Amino acid sequence: MVEVNLWSGLRRFTGGEQVVSVEASTIGEMLDALKRAHPGLEPFLEDGVTVAVDGEVITAQHNAPIKPDSEVFLMQRLKGG
Repeated sequence: MVEVNLWSGLRRFTGGEQVVSVEASTIGEMLDALKRAHPGLEPFLEDGVTVAVDGEVITAQHNAPIKPDSEVFLMQRLKGG
């Protein structure tokens, strides 16, 4: 199981939970598992998020591995110009 830390705006879709656990070994699997477990997250995840694993920001690498003891954070994707 991977523990995923969410930003505060997503807690309303997880019953108030800031940290949720899902079964996953890659970023893509984690995102898919989050959508299945908490369907309200899907629009935000589909819009794009930033994922940090063990302090390293991972972008556009759905096959990047995640270990069960990794520290995982979902952050809002920065937009602008």
